[in-house]
This record gives sequence, structure tokens and C-alpha cells, in this order.
Amino acid sequence: MASWQSKVVKLSFWMQRFRGRADFGLDVPAERERYEAQLRGLKPAAGVSFTEVDVGGRPALWADPPEVRHEGAILYLHGGLFLVGSLRGYRPLAAAIAVSAGMRTLLLDYRLAPEYPFPAAVDDARAAYHWLLGQGLAPGQIVVAGDSAGGGLTVALSLALRDEGQPLPAAAVCLSPWVDLMAEGGSRVSEAKSDQVLATADLLRSAALYLAGADPKSPLASPVYGDLAGLPPLLIQVGSDEVLLDDSTRLAEKAQVSGVDVKLEIWPGMFHVWQMVAVFVPEGRQALAGIGRFVDQVYAGGSGPAGS
Repeated sequence: MASWQSKVVKLSFWMQRFRGRADFGLDVPAERERYEAQLRGLKPAAGVSFTEVDVGGRPALWADPPEVRHEGAILYLHGGLFLVGSLRGYRPLAAAIAVSAGMRTLLLDYRLAPEYPFPAAVDDARAAYHWLLGQGLAPGQIVVAGDSAGGGLTVALSLALRDEGQPLPAAAVCLSPWVDLMAEGGSRVSEAKSDQVLATADLLRSAALYLAGADPKSPLASPVYGDLAGLPPLLIQVGSDEVLLDDSTRLAEKAQVSGVDVKLEIWPGMFHVWQMVAVFVPEGRQALAGIGRFVDQVYAGGSGPAGS
């Protein structure tokens, strides 16, 4: 059963919708300002230090936890439907993941649509991964993670690297990933009333701006339509009340059939990227702890979450 804290947060999301916020994607500059204002109240975990860095021409931010368990780095790709999101806004989530995994985390400011449509974000993620390799890290010391659009970008990066014959990261972590820009999952309808964060119309408008005429079934845009064979161990966390629920279940099913070591967690009553508000919601803290255990397991055995 969902906690009372999560129900309060969901109610606040419902009230925002009830007050009639503008449909996402119709005024991107205004949406960016609104999104940053929403995230401004979240604070990074105590003890985490931040360092700005240039990563292949893109701004990025190192989040260093007070205690490090694993050498290497997490490459974090933020969400925002490819239209919004920033280093400042995502500092708290990157810090929380760094603390839970005991691993320094690189938060990338990849280019956003509509100014920079597909595949700019994929290109930036690939460049950041190669930048980490250039810093002396081995592929087995890198975990790629992301939420929402960044979750889809996480899988797309692995596909791009595999297709190029490049070494793959040790593992991938997807929080409520958006992996089908066609919006064909049944949860788009079944969870429409339950999801107070996203609406299918928001997804479709954002996809159109991001794709700018590109094929929505391109695997680097919608990884669920790609061949997933050979990808690294994968952890997927998704809430039961999300319109993107089917994105996660279909991704997990296809990954499993393709021989990928995958763990799917469906959290009852949870909303889109509830880990973002872990300071308020106990399920968020529990999910973050699960990410830490997943990373521990990958590093301990090198075989991912099989049998967990």
C-alpha cells in the first residue's frame, strides 16, 4: 500500500493540474521556467560536493558522495521529455543516487529540443561516455542511469555503443523510462486518470518536437523497437500509476527475450519518477536504496541482478 506521504504528493500534483497549467510543449521557455521553479524546493543530500566540468563541449556536474564504495562513475541522464531539465534542477536526484550507490556521479547537460532535435541528445550522451573513458575509466567501471526521457536515452546510448562495436558500460538503470515515442502502450489509457504527472498529449507533443520529422520507431529514439541483444544488466523501476508503465514492462519483456539480465520493479501506487522526492516519500528512499544494492551486486559479481 502506498504511504500517506506519497498520497499527499500525488494530491499536490492533481491540484496543479486542476488549476489548469498550460499543456506541456506548447510554450517550451515557459515550461522550462515552471519546471525549474518546481525543482527549486528540493535540496541535495548533505555531504555531497559538486564540481562543474566541461564534457566534450557540454556542461556537466560531478556529484561526489561523502563515502565511496565503488571506483568509477555513474553517467546520469536527466529527464524532462527532451525539452526541459538542467544541472541545477537535477542536482538533488544525482546526489541521492551518488550517495545510494556510493559512487561519484556525472550529471550531463545534454542538448534539448526543439533547438536541438534528435539525435543531438544521443550524440551528447555518447560523447560523455567516451569522455569518461578518456579520463582513464574502464567500461566496467561505468554505470549509465537516467529517468523518464533520460531513461530512454540510457538504453539508446547502450544500443548506439553496441552497434558501433564500442565497449559497453557495466550496467544501466532506468527510472520510469520513456522508450516508446509512438505512445502505443495500453497504460496510456488505463492509467490516464491515475497519473497526475504526465498525460499522453504531453508525450505526443514532446515527441514531435524532439523527433522533428525523424522516424519515431528508430531504436535510438524509441529503444523498445530495437534489438536489445547484448546490452548490459538492466534495472528498471516504474510506478504502477504511470501512463509510462507499459514502456517499462515492454522494455523488460523484450530485454529478457533478448537474453539481457534485467530486473523490473513495479512499485504499487507510485507516480512518475517518485525517487525525485525521496526526501518526502519513503518509497523514494527505498527505491534509491535498491539502486545502491543493484550497483553493489554488479560490482561484486559482474553478472548483474540475476536471481535477485
